[in-house]
Amino acid sequence: MKVLIAYASTEGQTRKIARFCADHLVDTGHSVELAHASDAKDIGFDRFDAVLLAGSVHAGQYQKVLRNLANRQRDALGGMKSAFMSVSLAAAGGDKDDWDGLQGCVDHFAAKTGWSPETVMHVAGAFRFSEYDFFKSWAMRWIAAQKDQTVDPHEDREYTDWAALKQHLDAWLGAE
Repeated sequence: MKVLIAYASTEGQTRKIARFCADHLVDTGHSVELAHASDAKDIGFDRFDAVLLAGSVHAGQYQKVLRNLANRQRDALGGMKSAFMSVSLAAAGGDKDDWDGLQGCVDHFAAKTGWSPETVMHVAGAFRFSEYDFFKSWAMRWIAAQKDQTVDPHEDREYTDWAALKQHLDAWLGAE
């Protein structure tokens, strides 16, 4: 199967996840093109059997470049095997309110773009303190404290479950 993975990343975890997805799909026999959403705007989606769009939640929204791509390609996405990958720290936990909030973010994305993905994968992100300025570092430590998480502002912390991600990808493309 020929797959396009188009992503937008703010601190780099979604880019790392997209790269992992591409590598896994190639390893399982698929042909994959990996592109940042800004580079994918001129790609003909009709060249692919499946498309995965990936973005991360920040302040309740996904990156504008990803929203623009989904909006521009909504007809193509609606007529093919497609999936949306939502990367967030909230996906690392089991709090019902957090999960309801994530669903609200996906619903808002769908309303803004006109594309309702047939498959949504929620993937836990990371604290990327090495990428944060003082204010964002402070805000992220406050968020962690609200969830009774202890984080070291001098150390990045990854929550992505790589084995579960492989299973999501295999299930999406019908691998056994």
